[in-house]
Amino acid sequence: MKKSTILSFFYLLAVSFAVANPQTEISNGNKAYQQGQFEEAIKIYEKIIEQGQTSAELYYNLGNAHFKANNIPSAILNYERALKLDPTNEDIIYNLKVSNNQIIDKIDELPKLFYQRWWDSLKQLLAPDAWAWLSIILFSLFFVTIAIFLLSSSAIVRRVLLPLGIAFLFSTCIVLIVAQNTYTHAKNKNEGIVFAPALTVKSSPEESGVDLFVVHEGLKVQIIDELTGWKEIRISNGSKGWVKAETIMPI
Repeated sequence: MKKSTILSFFYLLAVSFAVANPQTEISNGNKAYQQGQFEEAIKIYEKIIEQGQTSAELYYNLGNAHFKANNIPSAILNYERALKLDPTNEDIIYNLKVSNNQIIDKIDELPKLFYQRWWDSLKQLLAPDAWAWLSIILFSLFFVTIAIFLLSSSAIVRRVLLPLGIAFLFSTCIVLIVAQNTYTHAKNKNEGIVFAPALTVKSSPEESGVDLFVVHEGLKVQIIDELTGWKEIRISNGSKGWVKAETIMPI
């Protein structure tokens, strides 16, 4: 009984180590990919993700494996997931563009107002984690500046530090807003990829609804509402309607 207990302990320890340290499995996936065993690489990467280990690099590798296996919708899905975590990564952006060029639907986006374009560009400057760290750094500088301001007896130093502290506080607030927005965007499931060769969009969440238009696999859509078994989607030109929930995979 004692021997069995010891063996069970070491088994659980080994399993916990494997889950907590997935680098070996990632290396195995990379090796399978390099050897042209793309389906095997996909299985390995997906197993790691199922264990709760996610990163932009992992989603990017999974997207590459799907692309090589000619699973374009799955490649786009994983590139989009990677891009949420690392919006400035040029490799992800490029591979996503190449994949989108292979889908049927080429839909023009509605023009955005200048402040929307500016806000989107600002959010894409850094990854969500980087925005969070920047807010911490700026708040620390604000705290240090105010501390020196309160302790200093020099009028000149206090005149310099006061506006500097206000600037650090204002910057911290702005960066916190951007960090919260980018984090929410990374966690939200309000965008998805079409996973049906040809999908008819309905006017209402029922089979008897009027056929509005057709979209095809690989297209990115916005999910704006959900009912049992149905999702209301909007495509980039503003058109919207209802589709079966299982045909849309959330990003």
